[in-house]
Amino acid sequence: MHVEFFGIPRERAGMASYEVQAGTLGQLFEALAEQIPPLGALIGKDGLQSALAANLNGDRFISDPETPLGENDCVLILSADAGG
Repeated sequence: MHVEFFGIPRERAGMASYEVQAGTLGQLFEALAEQIPPLGALIGKDGLQSALAANLNGDRFISDPETPLGENDCVLILSADAGG
């Protein structure tokens, strides 16, 4: 699956996007925390810090770690105050 970073998550990750395999949002967060340690500081055991948000395919914001993710999904991780 494709993950894109915006704002503070992009600064911490040191990249704009990343490819990773995960079946749920919780697994995605675990993989990102393990594979990109500077980003891991923004991910707690219950998910993203409150100043951050995750969006699935540009359609809806998600936070439930049990949210299923597909191979062709795109998750955006952004600062909650980003936008315009």
